[in-house]
Amino acid sequence: MPLDRRFLLPFHTVMTSFSKTSLAETWGKVRTELSHAFSTTSEAEVFTTEDLALLERVADAVVKRGMNAPATVFLESLGPMNFLGSQALYFMTPIVEWAFQAREVEQVARLLERRETISRLIAIIETKSAPPAPPQAPQGASAQ
Repeated sequence: MPLDRRFLLPFHTVMTSFSKTSLAETWGKVRTELSHAFSTTSEAEVFTTEDLALLERVADAVVKRGMNAPATVFLESLGPMNFLGSQALYFMTPIVEWAFQAREVEQVARLLERRETISRLIAIIETKSAPPAPPQAPQGASAQ
């Protein structure tokens, strides 16, 4: 199939638009703009007191119902997909707001966007469900 001459550009026009310096500058800009797009590390954000209070309430509810082990297994298995869960929660917000306060739904979605939230919640559940340590005998008391 012969090429149509109307669509051919002169060689020097094509080559001047892709000079080494402009290509290197363009590539550098693309790399800096997209450097964070595929990173697996996030900035270290500090949990606020409201965030910790919400996690404590969730952990209390889990422990009170005796669901420590199932909740831990569930959270560990779904941990890598917590970001998708947050996006689904944003999508379902109009429906979920009928049952929960809008502020708490937003807070849960924001917490689920962070990778360390799941591991923090698991740690709180394990701490709350751990049996209390037996009292120790005072030193110097003899056992009879």
